[in-house]
Amino acid sequence: MGSGTGDIRKRLERAAEVRSYRGAGISAEEEAALDALDEQEREKRRKVSDAARAEYLVRDAMAQGKFDNLKYAGKPIPGLGESYDPDWWVKGLLQRENISGLGPPAILLRTEDAELDVKLDAQYTEQQVRDLLVDFNRRVIDARRQLQGGPPVITKTRDVEDEVERWRQRRASRAVKAAPESPEAPRSWWQRLWKGTG
Repeated sequence: MGSGTGDIRKRLERAAEVRSYRGAGISAEEEAALDALDEQEREKRRKVSDAARAEYLVRDAMAQGKFDNLKYAGKPIPGLGESYDPDWWVKGLLQRENISGLGPPAILLRTEDAELDVKLDAQYTEQQVRDLLVDFNRRVIDARRQLQGGPPVITKTRDVEDEVERWRQRRASRAVKAAPESPEAPRSWWQRLWKGTG
């Protein structure tokens, strides 16, 4: 076993040396020997099964500690027991990357409709509120006209004048709540110093 292993080792070392000088003045015999050695190495690699190669790579990674402190170590893998969803990777990407604004128009319009009052309350002028409502109504009507598949568009358009009036009422009620009640005006430092003048 020792002489055969030593012979192979010498041949491999020689092959590595010749490989580094390939094309740099080696003889045709050496070139053929190098090709034969390369073919032997390829044959050895083909004989090793993919399962054995994978097992070796996993054990090597474990020995190097690459599997230590993984995110879900000792915890159940999320979504493992659920039924198969062909779009699982898209949904996972949207959730991981916190991407919004993608999806069927019917769903997007429903969520926008639910948050529209808050968005309107953030506006400063009546014209801004009107512009937002006109744009929202236009997109609802466009979504109803296009047959793109997916869930049906059940979001209703909003009456611009009614919504502007509601916006005014909400704004007025916030102004009343924000206005502080005027208790007795605080005394200045000068008045506190001269107690009798206040």
